[in-house]
Amino acid sequence: MYRAIFPGDFLTDFDRLQRQLQRFARPATSIRGLGRGDFPALNIGSTPEAFEVHVFAPGLDPAAIDLTIERGVLTVSGERKSQLPADGKNAAIHINERFSGPFRRAISLADDADPGQVTAKYNDGILHISIKRYESAQRRRIEIH
Repeated sequence: MYRAIFPGDFLTDFDRLQRQLQRFARPATSIRGLGRGDFPALNIGSTPEAFEVHVFAPGLDPAAIDLTIERGVLTVSGERKSQLPADGKNAAIHINERFSGPFRRAISLADDADPGQVTAKYNDGILHISIKRYESAQRRRIEIH
């Protein structure tokens, strides 16, 4: 899977092992999500009106991305095709840092997320998903008489 420029280089093997261990040892970034450097990278935030999800997926065809919400879970899945030459007699891959293959990211949504009010736009390699909050869950000022 990984090839060093100089085969048998101890420092290259050690660096690869350290990156893999760090990937699994990172603490959870929130109660609802675990940030581990998976593909695609995500930014998730909220406003009083909506939850905002930014999916960083450069080079993907938006038609190849599957976006679903089921039982309070937003799922982003698809596949990034490899653009590298096939590893064989006439080709060798020396460094491969770009993810390729199938991917799936699942995000638990808050109870006040309205699955009927979702918009998704893909622009410049970033998929922006906006999920409105239920109107009844939004903060409002109550008049006192």
